[in-house]
Amino acid sequence: MQRYTPDNIRNVAVVGHGSCGKTMLIEHMLYTASATDRVGTVEAGNTQSDFDPLEIRKKISLSSSVLPIEWHGSKINLIDVPGYPDFIGELHCVARAVEAFIIVCEAKRDLDVGFELAWEIAEEYGLAKCIFVNKLERDNADYDGLIETLHERYGRSVVGVQIPIGHQAAFSGVLDLLGMKVYRGKDRGVEIEDIPSGYSEEAAYRREKMMDAAAEGDDDLAMKYLEGEDLTEDEVEHGLLVGVERGRVVPVMVGSALSGIGVATLLDRIIKELPSPVEAPKDVNGVSIHKSGEEAASGADEKGQLSALCFKTTADPFVGKINYLRVFNGSIRADDTVSNVNREVEERLHNLFYPHGKTQETTAYVGPGDICAVAKLTNTHTGDTLAGGKSKMLLKPIDMPEPIYRIAISPKTKADEDKLPTALEKLMDEDPTFRAYRDGAAHQEIIEGMGDIHLDTLIEKLKSKFGVTVTIEDAKVPYKETIRGKAKANGRHKRQSGGKGQFGDCWIELEPLNRGEGFVFENKVVGGAIPKNFIPAIEKGIREAMEHGFLAGYPAMDFKVTVYDGSYHDVDSNEMAFKMAGHLAIKAAVEKSDPTILEPILEVEVDVSDDQVGDVVGDLNGRRGQLLGMDQVAAGKTRIRALVPMANMTRYALDLRSITKGRGRFRQHFAHYSDLPYPEQQALVAAFAKSRQEHEAHH
Repeated sequence: MQRYTPDNIRNVAVVGHGSCGKTMLIEHMLYTASATDRVGTVEAGNTQSDFDPLEIRKKISLSSSVLPIEWHGSKINLIDVPGYPDFIGELHCVARAVEAFIIVCEAKRDLDVGFELAWEIAEEYGLAKCIFVNKLERDNADYDGLIETLHERYGRSVVGVQIPIGHQAAFSGVLDLLGMKVYRGKDRGVEIEDIPSGYSEEAAYRREKMMDAAAEGDDDLAMKYLEGEDLTEDEVEHGLLVGVERGRVVPVMVGSALSGIGVATLLDRIIKELPSPVEAPKDVNGVSIHKSGEEAASGADEKGQLSALCFKTTADPFVGKINYLRVFNGSIRADDTVSNVNREVEERLHNLFYPHGKTQETTAYVGPGDICAVAKLTNTHTGDTLAGGKSKMLLKPIDMPEPIYRIAISPKTKADEDKLPTALEKLMDEDPTFRAYRDGAAHQEIIEGMGDIHLDTLIEKLKSKFGVTVTIEDAKVPYKETIRGKAKANGRHKRQSGGKGQFGDCWIELEPLNRGEGFVFENKVVGGAIPKNFIPAIEKGIREAMEHGFLAGYPAMDFKVTVYDGSYHDVDSNEMAFKMAGHLAIKAAVEKSDPTILEPILEVEVDVSDDQVGDVVGDLNGRRGQLLGMDQVAAGKTRIRALVPMANMTRYALDLRSITKGRGRFRQHFAHYSDLPYPEQQALVAAFAKSRQEHEAHH
């Protein structure tokens, strides 16, 4: 692949709902641009972008892949992005590496969730957008209905720049409103014809709408247009480009990802109307922030200092770690030493290459505005900035959503147990929306992600990629225990069994602390009633008892223990005896101080359309939720804020999807611990007593 200057590069993500045809559209784009010599299919499992065995088996994209093509003197870095909401992390990562989204949708009146999500993220990151209407050859294709919906939802910024020729099974070509020509045929075999007579009137009407949009895109053109002058083809193209850059215009193109109709004209439009790294607004992607806080725009300058963002990481069991980089400023050469600004370490770039889906093309140089990959970097992770020289400029980070769904896993065999920590670490490196940690209190390995499909996929990856098999179980709720009253108690441990005995005796006072204050231990023993060297043993006995709880086996917290008196024996007292005394004292004191079980409460924010508010609020009430308030966040969108017990949120990601048909989204974070209602406490205490009896009977 030859070198390209930043003005001849287009970084474009192909996004949209799962199964809307993104992968097949890219197959036809690659073939049309002669980057491949055949068109693969998802069914046959031989597409360029879905090359992972898991993707081939499931027949869906699970992670984004980069596929560069050359078209009419320009380079287009296409990125195929998974469409299911569970993989939203990929969408956020890719949004930081491109200037534009091509949002693919089916020719039908309803918009899918994945379309809405892609639009929102494009808006959030300030990206240019264009829409590709797919599946026009389908029996139930409804192009006019879709355009109506788009106008209702997103206003007149959505502008048709093409008209489909033929309806449903008769769909055979694309009428391009810019050159007022019809492009029939598919892929490389396109023939250009004049407009058929039946389309002249509609074409003239739609072209006028396109001219209006082009004039609105550029202020100078708007003046000329308002004065009644016609715009030239070049001026319309320029107006559309500027309008798309600034988000004032969203062009709508048409075609078929199954047959390849409309693909060549789409490639032309990408070059002519989507912004290059030079044309993209500087405040979108190329903003560096100095560690001191000052901002500086990086401007795709080959001679400038290197500024590159790692937007994706993969862990290949054979090749090792691969980091995908978007170069914003300066350039990279093979064997350069660069600085990882986030981690303040240096990295040597040995293996530099252009990714082509599953294959790679080694390169010695990557210029500004381009995308490349590097293998075997030790300390670089997704979201890190690589810089040249002594630069302390950080590129704007990737804003990743927090995980919303959690389960527990346990390794099946000893061999699985040994391999699990490393495998989980590699998966977390690959996917910033995935978390794994050990819950010591519950004795469980917890994994968290964006939904059931996300975690199921990662569990399958554990097996296929790293040879680790696990079983799934419910994640336990991290209840805690505490006290509500004060009490004094004595702990006395005395054992005599011939020879040297054991003797430890202490008096303690127990009092509650405010929620979240933890545990405080104080020594107020005077006059040597207990020698000082035995005091730490008393504290150790108390802490060990707290770990295992007093009511239902949950760790105890938020109280103060004061040891104020006791006695000892010159011969029989030792640390072990006083540790036991501390243990007995705390158990006796807790019984007299109104013990209770606490449950974790989450603060939850749910974004839903206005017509779903009633259903969602009703559901939260059924989860013992306490409503905090509601805010209007956008036209037709409401944010519901509530406090909800964690125990009732375990399946919320799945339930909300069901209630809102996938359109509702939520965030949650830990708020505080609160008293668990008495009936639920009784159930936990009874279950704990039963499990202890079973354990004792078994042993």
